[in-house]
Amino acid sequence: MQNLVNLRHLDISNCNMLEEMPREMNKLKNLQNLSLFLVGNHGEKGIKELGTLSNLQGSLSIAKLENVINTEISETKIMDKKCLEELWLSWSEDAKDHFTNSQSEMNILCKLQPTKNLKRLDVYGYRGTRFPEWVGDPSYHNLTELYVIGCRYCCILPPLGQLHSLKKLTIRRMSMPETIGHEYGDSFTGTLFPSLECLEFHHMPCWEMWHHSHHSDDSFPVLKSLVINDCPKLKGDLPPHFRMLEAIQIKRCNQLGSSLPKTFSIRKLHIFESNKVALHELPLSLEELRIQGREVTESVFEAIAITPRASLQILDIRDCSSAISFQGDCLITSLKFLYITDCKNLNFPKQNHQLESLQYLTITRSCDSLTTLPLDILPNLNNLHIYKCENIGCLSTSKILPNLSYIGISNCPRFVSFPEEGLSAPNLKILYITNCTNLKSLPCHINTLLPKLEVMTIDECREMETIPDGGMPCSLRSLCIGNCEKLLRNPSLTLFDMLSHLSISDLSDGVDYFPRKDFALLPPSLTSLELWKMSSLHTLECTELLHLTSLQQLTIGDCPKLENVAGERMPASLINLQIFRCPLLEEQFRRKHPNIWPKISHIKVIQVSYKWI
Repeated sequence: MQNLVNLRHLDISNCNMLEEMPREMNKLKNLQNLSLFLVGNHGEKGIKELGTLSNLQGSLSIAKLENVINTEISETKIMDKKCLEELWLSWSEDAKDHFTNSQSEMNILCKLQPTKNLKRLDVYGYRGTRFPEWVGDPSYHNLTELYVIGCRYCCILPPLGQLHSLKKLTIRRMSMPETIGHEYGDSFTGTLFPSLECLEFHHMPCWEMWHHSHHSDDSFPVLKSLVINDCPKLKGDLPPHFRMLEAIQIKRCNQLGSSLPKTFSIRKLHIFESNKVALHELPLSLEELRIQGREVTESVFEAIAITPRASLQILDIRDCSSAISFQGDCLITSLKFLYITDCKNLNFPKQNHQLESLQYLTITRSCDSLTTLPLDILPNLNNLHIYKCENIGCLSTSKILPNLSYIGISNCPRFVSFPEEGLSAPNLKILYITNCTNLKSLPCHINTLLPKLEVMTIDECREMETIPDGGMPCSLRSLCIGNCEKLLRNPSLTLFDMLSHLSISDLSDGVDYFPRKDFALLPPSLTSLELWKMSSLHTLECTELLHLTSLQQLTIGDCPKLENVAGERMPASLINLQIFRCPLLEEQFRRKHPNIWPKISHIKVIQVSYKWI
């Protein structure tokens, strides 16, 4: 390395196995960009090597600071590197817990004081009990981002509120502080955090109180985003004066008080597993609300009922066991996205409600009272997802659903039917049905009522056997069938000559060769064929594939007993053959077995377990 005297740029940020720097780094006097410097255990690779690299600029990360020898720290001359804009200072997480003394650790950080032109500072794993005075010094007039992470011995935060240009502040994994806000003292009369827009606290296990000083009304004048996660002892209310706040996230803070800051600008509110936080009314500006937990959900539904008007567009509700219902018509009509998860006693809106604006609906393990989903109340729905809803039996509608493009119904054992007169969705493109064990038929008149259907998946629907009269729409291009042998035996499948892609999976133990003559579906239009998870499959019959004159790609996976290819040869049109997790056949391919290789040797690309042959 010392011979590269003209080197300007050295990036080792992704060299995860690197343990120390090369020898004589100090010879690279023309180096301008160094992404990472790892402090070694001895002088030739110690931190003093940074001292002569006076031209460094841009970003610099100094790692393994636990290896610093105190007598060498003054030789780094970080303050002289005037063009540094971003600095990361980190002690290793797996470093020994004990250290000489807190004063020694603070002395190291004190002498790593960067230039006043710094724009971003990260301090990771610092082991002192307090910070040196330069951290938070208002003379850092260009500092816009500050991250203090894993400084587990510090009992108090530095006075960061005096950094006039600071826009983003993240405090994470500080184990010791019990109170935040006292660090400025009662004598300070200015505005704290005058430019701060984003404030985040994560994993503060001992934090109990956010002190609101007498001058707090003037603080955080432009704060837009507040995140508080995993602070289980934090009590009381949040500061009430965030006038410009647009987004709040509170997660796993079960002692936090019952009221949120009153602001007229709040647009996003996320409250997860923090049940003492209650909403007595919804901000009229609120657009996105995501909540998790019984008590907070109850308070939200009470607030919904009394909200006179609202702009709420996204509502995400999770983990509520209480019996609750939608009551506020004015709020419901504004929704565009509704997610309901693990709320078994939630009563879904009935026919007399109109979710006119709703575009995206997901119901997961919820709404046990819902046996029929009335799509008529969702006239503008675009995406419908129903997952593990045990009691839902059918969809109903008497109207055309012009915007519906996706339907996914999964793990609904009582689901037995689509609308009796058919599902009229002229723009539906994807139909996904899986593990609906009692469903026997696809929607009737599917060929005319779903004229733009392109992709259909039917998986684990063992009773499915009926193809509606008239067959499938000519737009259908991709079909995936899994564990539906009754359907595969339907002779109407021979009419699926619009398909270009077909995937078949999870055939029973009795299927030892493929294709079988009692399986009807292998239309000559196919360009791609996939066979997956056939536990008893022993032989692939080439002769039964020869009519696939357009087939270009064949993929076979998870067939542990497959070892034979019968017949003369694979279709001449085949370009790509892929085999995954079929160990017996893979071995035959690698050996170029004389009974098999002539049948596939004309294929340009043969891939076996991600390797080309």
